[in-house]
Amino acid sequence: MASSYRYRHGLLSFVLLVAVADNATSTSSIRVDVIRRPSSMASSVPAFREAPAFRNGNECPSPSEAGRVDIAMTLDANYLRGTMAAVLSILQHTSCPESVTFHFLAAQFEPDVLASIRAAFPYLDFRVYRFDSSRVRGRISRSIRHALDQPLNYARIYLAEILPPEVRRVIYLDSDIVVVDDIRHLWEVELEGHVVAAPEYCHANFTKYFTDAFWSDATLSSTFDGRQPCYFNTGVMVMDVEMWRSGGYTKMVEDWMGVQKQKRIYHLGSLPPFLLVLAGNIKAVDHRWNQHGLGGDNIEGKCRSLHPGTISLLHWSGKGKPWLRLDSRKPCAVDYLWAPYDLYKSSSPSLEE
Repeated sequence: MASSYRYRHGLLSFVLLVAVADNATSTSSIRVDVIRRPSSMASSVPAFREAPAFRNGNECPSPSEAGRVDIAMTLDANYLRGTMAAVLSILQHTSCPESVTFHFLAAQFEPDVLASIRAAFPYLDFRVYRFDSSRVRGRISRSIRHALDQPLNYARIYLAEILPPEVRRVIYLDSDIVVVDDIRHLWEVELEGHVVAAPEYCHANFTKYFTDAFWSDATLSSTFDGRQPCYFNTGVMVMDVEMWRSGGYTKMVEDWMGVQKQKRIYHLGSLPPFLLVLAGNIKAVDHRWNQHGLGGDNIEGKCRSLHPGTISLLHWSGKGKPWLRLDSRKPCAVDYLWAPYDLYKSSSPSLEE
């Protein structure tokens, strides 16, 4: 059973919708209750400034199903500051902001978090879906960084089961990104029969994403026979939701996670099972749509420079997050590119004050 909130006007009032999945392709929704946060309850969620209101240009199609851009992101209070910046950057740079719908996947419904989003973006079209962490908790193997082991990091595997049937295509984005181009250009990428489109990096050493135990097992490593596998980052993907569902891709990824539990074949969170299923069989997108690695490596998070070339999306994948480095007053140069989208309302006086 999956449940979702559809936000309605009224800062502290939320309608709980429960979507009961009859099968992989049909859901029904029922209204259950209205939840209100007592005024006496203190919020632990940071305060954010209200973003400007962004309106569609004259050339925009009607924000109907045909003209809508669907974006999925996870929603975690620990990364809320990044999510806010990502949403602002998308709305600011697209010509049709009112035609963008956000689908947030959360491990639990937190009224304070939802209220923060609505207060910062009063006109935002968004829905929140509860991701059942028990679905993956027994399948997760310890990786090289604790953050990669969180169940919500695996929610992207289940997009086809969580999103409503009318969402046929979706852009999945991590919370540590900012978009500096019109997101519609990425949305309009032709998948050409592939289930996923993403920037591919064929110069990367693909073998390092798997252990010697994997490569020395002829049965396991033969999964790449007939393919030319290349690394791609799952933090920026265009997904054909219907094809993912009908093709049984969720089970394929889960099966490899099961192998990992029996025989350690990789070290990195949710990325390797995606590579095992899809590497060498995705639609390649221009690298401008994922300038990744700006958070450094997964161990130390050291500063990195931008790669040469045009940039449409900046991605702080890796250990270092720009809001944390800025707050510590030890930012990397690239973190100043994230700062203009930060809506955080600090309670501490700034240097200028």
